[in-house]
Amino acid sequence: MMRALWTAATGMTAQQTNVDVIANNLSNVNTTAYKKTTTTFKDLVYDNRGRAYNLDEKEHPVDLQIGLGAKPSATLKDFRDGVYQATENVTDMCISGHGFFTLRNPQGDIIYTRDGSFKFSPMEEGQMLVNSQGYPVLDAEGNEIILELNDFEDMVVSLDGKISIRNPDNEIVYTGIEIGVVRFQNPAGLFNLGSNNYSATDNSGAPVWENALEEGVERSTVMQYYLEGSNVQLVDEMVNLIVAQRAYEINSKAINAADEMLQQANNLRR
Repeated sequence: MMRALWTAATGMTAQQTNVDVIANNLSNVNTTAYKKTTTTFKDLVYDNRGRAYNLDEKEHPVDLQIGLGAKPSATLKDFRDGVYQATENVTDMCISGHGFFTLRNPQGDIIYTRDGSFKFSPMEEGQMLVNSQGYPVLDAEGNEIILELNDFEDMVVSLDGKISIRNPDNEIVYTGIEIGVVRFQNPAGLFNLGSNNYSATDNSGAPVWENALEEGVERSTVMQYYLEGSNVQLVDEMVNLIVAQRAYEINSKAINAADEMLQQANNLRR
C-alpha cells in the first residue's frame, strides 16, 4: 500500500505539470503568433513480480508487473497556423506556411519568430525594419533591412516577401530586398526564448532559407497587413483542463484510499 501512495503521488505531480502547461496556453490566447503546447507522459519502471514462461513449464503465459507511476516526458509545440487577423499597419506581416522570420538579437545571434508585428526605426541611413523589441529583421541574405529612402510614401510587400516602395510620384519601385524566411526540418525541436522568439538546436536542424529551395518546393507566403493570431482553441483547452483536474482528483482519492487501508491494517494489530 505504500507503493500506491507514491504511485498516485507521481500521477498528481504529472497532472499538475499538465495544468501548468494548459494555464500557459490559456494565458496566451491573444498573444500574436503563439503556438499552443501539449504535454506528453510516459510510465515509470515496473515491479516485476513474475516472469512469463512457456505453458509447458510453469503455465504462466504473461508477466506479473506492477507499474510505479507516470511522469511528464516532453512538451511539444503545435506549429499549425493560427487565425489571420487583418490590420491597417503597413509593417504588419504574417507567414502562411512553415516559415519563420529571421531576427538578430543584441548578442549578434540569429533568432526566429512567427510574430510579424514589425516597426520602422529611424536611422541615418534610412528606415530599419525591427520587431517590437527593437531586433533588426533580416533579409534573405542575412542582412538588416534598411530602406534608404526617407521620403517614400508607402511600402509594398509581395507574397514572396519582396519589398517595394511607393515614391511621391506614386510609382512602385522594387528595392531588391527580400524578407528572410527560413524553415526547419523539425520545428518542434526549436528552443523557446520567450517574447515569441526561438533559437535553433541540434534537434530542430539547421535553418533552410526558403529563397534557396528548389523549384517546385512549396514556399511560405508573406501576407502584408495581417498578423497571425494564437492557435489556441479555448474549447479544447477547457476540456483538457477538466480532464487534468479529474485525473488529479482521482489520484488524490487513490492516496486517501491507500491511507485508510493502512489505518485499518494498523488497527488490526491492536
